[in-house]
Amino acid sequence: MAILTIPFGGEPYELEIPDRNLAEVLGPKPSRAVPDLDAAIEAALDAPIAQSPLEVWVEPTDKVIIVSDDATRLTPVDRMLPPLLRRLNAAGVPNDRIGCIMALGTHRYMTEDELRAKVGTAVFEQIRVFNHEWRDSRTLVDLGTSSQGTPLLVNRAVVEADVVIGLGTIVPHHIPGFSGSSKIIQPGVCGDRTTAETHLLSCESGGDSYLGIEDNPVRRDMDDMADRVGLRTIFNAVLNDTGEVVGLFYGAMRPAFRAGVELARELYGVEYRETPDIVLANSHPCDLDFWQSHKSLYPAQRMVRPGGTIIVCTPAPEGVSPVHTELLEFTAWPSQDIKAAYRDGRLTKGVACALAIAWAMVREHASVINYSPGITSEEKAALGHTHAPTLAWAVEEALRRQGPDAHLSVLTHAPELLPIGPIAG
Repeated sequence: MAILTIPFGGEPYELEIPDRNLAEVLGPKPSRAVPDLDAAIEAALDAPIAQSPLEVWVEPTDKVIIVSDDATRLTPVDRMLPPLLRRLNAAGVPNDRIGCIMALGTHRYMTEDELRAKVGTAVFEQIRVFNHEWRDSRTLVDLGTSSQGTPLLVNRAVVEADVVIGLGTIVPHHIPGFSGSSKIIQPGVCGDRTTAETHLLSCESGGDSYLGIEDNPVRRDMDDMADRVGLRTIFNAVLNDTGEVVGLFYGAMRPAFRAGVELARELYGVEYRETPDIVLANSHPCDLDFWQSHKSLYPAQRMVRPGGTIIVCTPAPEGVSPVHTELLEFTAWPSQDIKAAYRDGRLTKGVACALAIAWAMVREHASVINYSPGITSEEKAALGHTHAPTLAWAVEEALRRQGPDAHLSVLTHAPELLPIGPIAG
């Protein structure tokens, strides 16, 4: 038996897989963190990509909004913000003209303690730090439609700012190809109707997702939305498998993003040798709820043979979703039925429908076994998944379905991996 260790719920988790069945174990490439993060941040701010330094073009009268990713991401915002604020202050911008909004998309609102931890106590007390209250229509401005015809509803604080700076992390992502850059605007600070249509657009990819495809309709739509609200500058990080910063990319939105994507593809792109019958997809580091850990499905979908089995492995202490509770009413439906019900008005929660469609498209490619202490067996049934009481049981069941000689591949950090292949050899 092969004994493997995967990160699970903040602890190492051992599992056994028969030697004859184990095809390969794939994870992010080993990478060294920058030796001095504070120095690397200052160096990035000193030499923006395709843009002049901040101090040169920001005016003292500008209203500045910094758009940060939320507590579901590991971006070291608490380290990035203080030097950024020092430069804004040096340019003459007072603290009362600077704000930091948490780009929640349609995630739950962050608590005050979570906000303080995200930005650091000193920054929390220096400037206004607040949630994107996406449920409150009064916080949104209607900007018409995007280049793809998407209704564009954006947080008023961002629309009314003179300077918009986006903070985030670049990793492969199934909806826009890669996270980061303009994704901080959409879905980060947009209304749920905007987010629903963008997610639905990603479901038009033809069965597979846009994972790792840098130029696609969703990314172009997001870039257009970001242009419309004045996002000119991003400060994005690429992290390794332990959450340490490997690279920083600061400057003009598109050029800085392209540079970051190169490193993210190099770090998270993994070549695989064969199309396996079974893929065990571990959700680390997207572990909080299934609304996050579903990202483990798409790299597995990319690899597994049609008719195969995916084992999704996630702690999910907050269950399926503390916000989108209604989706369990229809997630087990076929993808076309969900889409039709949303378009004819029988279903009204667009964001939930869009993700349910994506989940159904995965199930239509391969069956899914779900091992999760945080998700009940009833909830797993509502997801269209088979409940696994233990991870060992999940492996045994997958082998029963696929045959005793089936080949199984393991993705140790599935949400952040970009499978490339299969390759010969």
